[in-house]
Amino acid sequence: MTVQIDRGRAFLDEIERIARDVAAAHADEVDRDARFPVEAIDALREAGALSAFVPASLGGGGVPLTALARACLELARGCSATAMVFAMHQIQIATIVRHMDRGGWYESYLRRVVDEQRLVASITSEVGTGGDMSRSIAAVTQADGGLLRFEKQAPTVSYGAHADDFFTTLRRAPEVDEGDQVMVLHHADQTDLERVGTWDTIGMRGTCSPGFVVRCTFAPEQVLAAPFSAVANESQVPISHVLWSHVWLGIAVEAFERGRAFVRAAARRSRGNPVPAAHSLSRVMSELALLRAEVGSGLAEFVAADEDDDRDRLSTMASILRFNNLKLAASEQTPRVCMGVLEVIGIMAYKNDSPYGVGRQLRDALSARLMVANERVHSIDAGLLMIAKEV
Repeated sequence: MTVQIDRGRAFLDEIERIARDVAAAHADEVDRDARFPVEAIDALREAGALSAFVPASLGGGGVPLTALARACLELARGCSATAMVFAMHQIQIATIVRHMDRGGWYESYLRRVVDEQRLVASITSEVGTGGDMSRSIAAVTQADGGLLRFEKQAPTVSYGAHADDFFTTLRRAPEVDEGDQVMVLHHADQTDLERVGTWDTIGMRGTCSPGFVVRCTFAPEQVLAAPFSAVANESQVPISHVLWSHVWLGIAVEAFERGRAFVRAAARRSRGNPVPAAHSLSRVMSELALLRAEVGSGLAEFVAADEDDDRDRLSTMASILRFNNLKLAASEQTPRVCMGVLEVIGIMAYKNDSPYGVGRQLRDALSARLMVANERVHSIDAGLLMIAKEV
């Protein structure tokens, strides 16, 4: 445990440096030009951060999920897009670590991630499913020479043009139900991406997430053996909500700190006179405290549940509701904190060229409701509430 803590601390020291010196330095340009945060991702590669969650026995960083979550927060303070790319990559790595067969193709792949610092994107959304990740229309089919293939229409593929590999959800075979899904890990050089959209968005512009028609031919061993229903409940969904919520918390923390810097500067100018904005900032602080408590408790509850050897707790209705609620609460609270800071500061927060500007943070925070749309999450929760014995 002490070794793991030391690894986590050293990892976070480097993450904080990258967030401050690299990600933040390019964040405005990344946002303005809607371009990939290449400088920050390259810095993360150089630091070995893309293999941070790979077990030390495979050459990886072996850092705990708590350190990954904190890294997402720190990176988000510098550049929201960098943090979200990092979070989404780590979700895929964690899925592999937690569900692969030992000694097989996936274990060899993780060694490649360590050596090459490969960036992994996910392809879970699909045209025709209404945003329901638990259904797939595209299926794994047979190709020549014992290989397999698929074609999938994805409305968004975050940083798809910049990824080295992809983790894609598909029906196990054409004849099975839409809910009988598997995940396939495939390389960019096996994959044809036909772009079918643009990415000129309000916020999170640097994630570069247009739609693609995705075609791929791959080997059978690239299919993850574990069924996606188990993968989703035990890893993909809860870890996504834990890491995403830390990204959103980081955005809110950065907005709040800009508000605090503004109020402190006003206090120095007032020479002892009351600063009305300080009272308003205090109210925003209470909103931020609620967000921080929700995000922190969500992480703690996942870690506690994950200590069960069979991970049964993560598949219960109560657990699904808990992590869905984490997503809902964090995605709704973050924009409120940013808006509160905007009102505290006023016009100086509204100006993009101001040191107290929070326009980018507010716009990026608005994306949180759409990453798995909140209305869909509420719909899932509504159904579970009718049948769950305990909440």
